[in-house]
Amino acid sequence: MDKYLIVVDMQKDFVDGSLGTAEAQQIVPAVRAKIEAHEGPVIFTRDTHGPDYLNTQEGRFLPVEHCLRGTEGWEIIRELRDLAARPGTLVIDKPSFGSTVLAALLTEKRESIAGVEIIGLCTDICVVSNALMIKAALPEVPLSVDSACCAGVTPAKHEAALETMRSCQIVIK
Repeated sequence: MDKYLIVVDMQKDFVDGSLGTAEAQQIVPAVRAKIEAHEGPVIFTRDTHGPDYLNTQEGRFLPVEHCLRGTEGWEIIRELRDLAARPGTLVIDKPSFGSTVLAALLTEKRESIAGVEIIGLCTDICVVSNALMIKAALPEVPLSVDSACCAGVTPAKHEAALETMRSCQIVIK
């Protein structure tokens, strides 16, 4: 039985790029340590948009170009790239907050999953979206989020997202 570690959107644009925050920068050492210590499968997600981003629904709500495929801002941050490139580690590009591909992949492997832990950015958007999708797809699989390895758009939104996940029976560490 494997315990999966999901590393959500640790990309330049969310850490120190167009949507970066001091809180996102502060979690990088803890995220790296968590990945290095993990002994099971690791999956990175990567927020991925095209050149038409500003014409999408998301782009109209958040008119800040970010994570455009092939740009530096789209890349996994330099501090984690070597870990994302390790043999057996998957990187899933996702066009939206939550990844249907990730949820489907985990659902296919449900019989061999001992648990899933999620870390990354942003707690109140992509972390919570993926956590709720995984919880809905795998309601009996233990699911946790390490709050010290996550950051939200603001500290208040980070805390609100953690509370939402607690309400949905996701363990917050």
